[in-house]
Amino acid sequence: MPENNKKPRTLKGTVVSDKMTKTAVIEIARMVKHPKYKKFVKLSKRFKAHNPENQFHVGDKVTIQESKPISKDKRWVITGKVQ
Repeated sequence: MPENNKKPRTLKGTVVSDKMTKTAVIEIARMVKHPKYKKFVKLSKRFKAHNPENQFHVGDKVTIQESKPISKDKRWVITGKVQ
């Protein structure tokens, strides 16, 4: 059986909600150039991430890492705060 040596994905984002127990919503924003109009557009995506000790709060810049499914929507874990 071949080994799975893939590195889990890591993203940086901002905590936008921490109202759930042990869960935070992280927003990842990126700039994309529109193919026709050549204008840069801000696109964002939100991920639910595991926040085990509820130590990260709204406005914190954090890094998240992909993990095995924790619940129906959670597939990411907060690994640390970005300085």
